[in-house]
Amino acid sequence: MREHIFKLLFRAPFIDNKDEYEEQINLYFADADMVDASHLKEEEYNYIKDKTLAIAELIPELDEKIDSVSEGWPTSRLGKTELSIMRLAVYEMLYDEDIPTNVALNEAVELAKKYGSADSTAAFVNGVLGKLIKE
Repeated sequence: MREHIFKLLFRAPFIDNKDEYEEQINLYFADADMVDASHLKEEEYNYIKDKTLAIAELIPELDEKIDSVSEGWPTSRLGKTELSIMRLAVYEMLYDEDIPTNVALNEAVELAKKYGSADSTAAFVNGVLGKLIKE
């Protein structure tokens, strides 16, 4: 489910409002070539949708947190992959009581390894989020 949320958050720079985000979520799951959602239960779909919308609403605040610890790398300079991963992780660390901080960090690093452009992507994500945890 986290991977779906990451992929949906990757669309954030291209979406202007909540209604459009909801439409994009529906389009994402309707595109059978892009994602096989047939295995998802309704409650899982709702979890993905609700969490994605909650994160999207907090993007300015999440970006402030990332900016405060990513020395020399403001969110405006970050790759969209890294930024989407970190937005998800920071949200989980600060707002999702069901996910332990270390799990959010580890899952973010795994997403960075899978979707990042180089091994340095995972190290960068780990470093930024590690600084945030220390604060």
